[in-house]
Amino acid sequence: MTQTRNPSLTPAKPSPLFLTNEGEPINPDSLTEYVRRYIDDSGIGKRGSCHLFRHTMATLMLEHGADIRYIQAMLGHAKLTTTEIYTQVSIRKLRQIHELTHPADHDREEPDPDDLKATGDDSDTAA
Repeated sequence: MTQTRNPSLTPAKPSPLFLTNEGEPINPDSLTEYVRRYIDDSGIGKRGSCHLFRHTMATLMLEHGADIRYIQAMLGHAKLTTTEIYTQVSIRKLRQIHELTHPADHDREEPDPDDLKATGDDSDTAA
C-alpha cells in the first residue's frame, strides 16, 4: 500500500507572475533586461532594473507606515538588517520634517500633523 500526503496539506506551487508569449514562465534575466531597456528608453536619465522596483516598493511602503517586518517578509529576507539596507528615506520628506521640526528656529508655529504624513508624490528618493 502506498501512502500519499493529503493534497490540501501540500503547499501549492506558486504561479509565475510573468509569462512569455507561449505561456511559459519568463526567464528572470530576460525580465531584468526588458525592464532595463524600458528605463533606458524612457529618457529619465537613470539606470535601473527589476531591483529598482524592490527598492521603490520597500521605500514607499515604509514611508506610508508599513511595519518593516511585513516588508521583510514580502522581500523574503531572513535578517531584518538586510531589509533596512534595501529601504530608502525620501530626501524630500526628510527635508520637510527637518524644516518643520528643527528646534533652531523658535519663531515657527507648531507643525500641522497632516504636514508630517507621508504622501505618494515623493519622487526624490536617495539612491
